[in-house]
Amino acid sequence: MENTGTAAPASNVPEFSVSELSFALKREIETAFPRVRVRGEISQPSFPRSGHCYFRLKDENAVIDGVAWKGTIPRLGIKIEEGLEVIATGKLTTYAGSSRYQIIVDRMELAGEGALLKLLEDRRRKLAGEGLFDADRKRPLPFLPGVVGVVTSPSGAVIRDILHRLSDRFPRHVLVWPVAVQGEKAAGEVAAAISGFNRLPEDGPVPRPDVLIVARGGGSLEDLWAFNEEIVVRAAAASTIPLISAVGHETDTTLIDFASDRRAPTPTAAAEMAVPVRADLLAQTLDLGKRTVAGMNRHLREAATGLAGLARGLGDPRQMIEERQQRVDVGGERLALAMRRLVERRDHELAVARLVRPDAVIAAKQQLLTAEARALESAMRRFKGDTTQKIERTAERLEQFADRLRRCTNDLLTRGGDRVSQLGKLLDSYSFHSVLNRGFALVRDQDGHPVLAAAGARPGEMLSIEFADGRIGARVSDGIGGAPRPASPTPRKREGGRGNGGQGSLL
Repeated sequence: MENTGTAAPASNVPEFSVSELSFALKREIETAFPRVRVRGEISQPSFPRSGHCYFRLKDENAVIDGVAWKGTIPRLGIKIEEGLEVIATGKLTTYAGSSRYQIIVDRMELAGEGALLKLLEDRRRKLAGEGLFDADRKRPLPFLPGVVGVVTSPSGAVIRDILHRLSDRFPRHVLVWPVAVQGEKAAGEVAAAISGFNRLPEDGPVPRPDVLIVARGGGSLEDLWAFNEEIVVRAAAASTIPLISAVGHETDTTLIDFASDRRAPTPTAAAEMAVPVRADLLAQTLDLGKRTVAGMNRHLREAATGLAGLARGLGDPRQMIEERQQRVDVGGERLALAMRRLVERRDHELAVARLVRPDAVIAAKQQLLTAEARALESAMRRFKGDTTQKIERTAERLEQFADRLRRCTNDLLTRGGDRVSQLGKLLDSYSFHSVLNRGFALVRDQDGHPVLAAAGARPGEMLSIEFADGRIGARVSDGIGGAPRPASPTPRKREGGRGNGGQGSLL
């Protein structure tokens, strides 16, 4: 084809830059889809350092990008996780940097009851693994609490049922902490109420409850979901005040039921658990009072009967006193008579007694003392004589023993010397040096082991040959090559633990 040089005709299609086209598409999409609800499965969630969350929503045929801004994530009420099926609500827009369209999510809810149950079961396993549902954490309920704390909605029928049941059974002081029991704020308010009751001081202006009741009427799984939130379960488990959970009807089960100390099937049943029946207590108290009075009367009758029996075994106290008084009178008269007789006898003895002069008594005692001294000196002389003889005899025996010991020692030394000389001669006769003196030689290898046969030497090996007058070295020039060297025998130790005395061995 020939080039005629003419220009192509101008087109009436408008011309856009890439940015203009991207922003035009962005305005068009945002205008056409200002707010949408998309159901899908969360895939590839990521949480960069900015705090935003980027993820994908997918089904079996398509994928769309999703964004949840940092400030929106806490209000979602759902933890964004891989594989979670949700319904996301937000604004559809585009991202010009990569020519992709995406949904900016500002609200998210689980899609269907199956997803809720899966999330509930996963959360239950996690909290149970931390020990929040252990039986040993459960605290007993007080028998008769002075103050009952109730966490519930102030405008529902639940609080009226609880107050009515408490009034019928046993009126108590009730503190109500009003909270929302459904919706986004419910979980935070319930957890704050439980923690707030526990922070009340014992002697503060507001009385601290002895037992707590967390109550709500029945509803669907979504309606009761606030009581499955982790913040509520942890607050219930951390409560130091015994807690009764009364959420839903008897067939409804929430995670707070596992963390509480007691679970009530209904709010009315929770009130029945909290306090006993006053009329029953009064009847029981009256019955116990009657039994106590009857028992005391029976005990007094038995004691009176026993006392009467003991009284019959005793004599007349007045007669016993009179007899003792008569004995005292008789004894007093005899004592006065005995005193007069004693004085008369002593007076008579003094009148007839002879008084001895003191110097005569001293002289008699001095003679007696002199005789005793002489007897003592005689005994001492006899004792000294016997002791001296015993010492002399003992010294003679010691000298005899010393002579015998010296003779025995000399005999032992003489016999030991002869024995040592004999053993030395025998050792010399056993030594290999006597063999060397007869013209023999001892051959050792490089390690100092004796070479007992020609097969034990290898060509080129250095040997040491010992004669009677010294040692020389030699190198093997011819021998049985390649023959294995027999293992050198271990030198045998002498019996008795003694060494060989520097003597070698031919073996």
